[in-house]
Amino acid sequence: MSTYDVAVIGSGPGGYVAAIRCAQLGMKTAIIEKYSTLGGTCLNVGCIPSKALLDSSHHYEHAVKHFEDHGIEVPGEVKVNLEKMIARKQAVVDQTTGGIDFLMKKNKIDVYEGVGSFKDATHILVEGKDKTEIEAKYTIIATGSKPSNLPFINLDKERIITSTEALELKEVPKHMIVIGGGVIGLELGQVYRRLGSEVTIVEYMDRLIPTMDAGLSKELTKVFKKAKFKVNTSHQVKSVEREGDEVVVKANNKKGEEVEFRGDYCLVSVGRRPYTDGLNAEAAGVKIDERGRVEVNDHLQTSVSNIYAIGDVVKGAMLAHKASEEGVLVAETIAGQKPHIDYNLIPGVVYTWPEVAAVGKTEEELKEAGVEYKSGQFPMRALGRSRASMDIDGFVKILADKNTDEILGVHMIGARAADMIAEAVVAMEYRASAEDIARMSHAHPTFTEAIKEAALAATDDIALHV
Repeated sequence: MSTYDVAVIGSGPGGYVAAIRCAQLGMKTAIIEKYSTLGGTCLNVGCIPSKALLDSSHHYEHAVKHFEDHGIEVPGEVKVNLEKMIARKQAVVDQTTGGIDFLMKKNKIDVYEGVGSFKDATHILVEGKDKTEIEAKYTIIATGSKPSNLPFINLDKERIITSTEALELKEVPKHMIVIGGGVIGLELGQVYRRLGSEVTIVEYMDRLIPTMDAGLSKELTKVFKKAKFKVNTSHQVKSVEREGDEVVVKANNKKGEEVEFRGDYCLVSVGRRPYTDGLNAEAAGVKIDERGRVEVNDHLQTSVSNIYAIGDVVKGAMLAHKASEEGVLVAETIAGQKPHIDYNLIPGVVYTWPEVAAVGKTEEELKEAGVEYKSGQFPMRALGRSRASMDIDGFVKILADKNTDEILGVHMIGARAADMIAEAVVAMEYRASAEDIARMSHAHPTFTEAIKEAALAATDDIALHV
């Protein structure tokens, strides 16, 4: 029987990063993955493939709608080759997951392919391509999440699909109904809207991206409606049925009236659930809560002292970068170090176009907590760079403490917001004030000038360029 200092169950962004950090810190490490490729949901059927399709569809839309404005003439009709687009996406996935294979070899991490389940607190059975038992002084559970579903929906994975199937379609839908106005539904909805699908969004809450700042939701809804999305908020789905090649979705609107939507595909995107199937956690004494999450303390330690859990399988936002940070934290904790994570400073991003990004507190949260704050906002359309690139939708908003000027939250929607949010994270990590950012030189012309201008608006109640 092989013996390890640490065994990691799951190879997503939390698991593989945890394994690498453990190995770097001198621990003999193994990683167990049920699928034939490493990288988990994110690299295989999540973050990476969806961004590849978003990028491809963005190029297509730009060619169809904006090339002429830029003085670029394309002879003949611009067409979509969906098969080739999907193949490019898969090539990106293969290259990325192959990179994880390389990192495992480089760090001398043993990889086992199969389902990892606890025999007891220090022994793990592997059942799959590899069939064995290993012993580990410490174990890190990083088994991630799976798409959630509503109890009355039968996912046939042909017409009634999850995000996994949406990444592999053989045709561009004529009319895709998206149940759920969160990150995944909006991103994949935008992919197919760009490619020519009619897209109808059905959301239970009263706005899109309901966990983010209301101002971001309002702006993104405006952009989506301009792109001819049909947005239906405050709608409770009651049934989803397939009739041949047609899907019928029935829902109650905010007046309680029943409405019906018909399309050829229905993407069910109602969040994700922690995945612990086959883990046999009870054999090790690991407790699972009523929502299916592994119970952990502030150090991500489970009810069993030598077993930790990270990522989507524990409480908190289901974000790849959050899982990676937790993987590093656990590895360093096991090594006797004193790491920390400030969960308030984990940024959230929606990779639509314009992109949406945020860190810290929303206005709603500050109001609920009774915190006195001031707000500074700057529109992207006032930037020279935005006009030059024709990306004029969106804004940056900075929320700062009314008395100390410390930045409490930054919320932005616009081109490259996913990259720009890092400036806000750095500033808040060092407890910067709005005035600190307002006094920093930002290169011109750039999208990040909007951050400086919003900071000026929060500090002096007036920006320079509006």
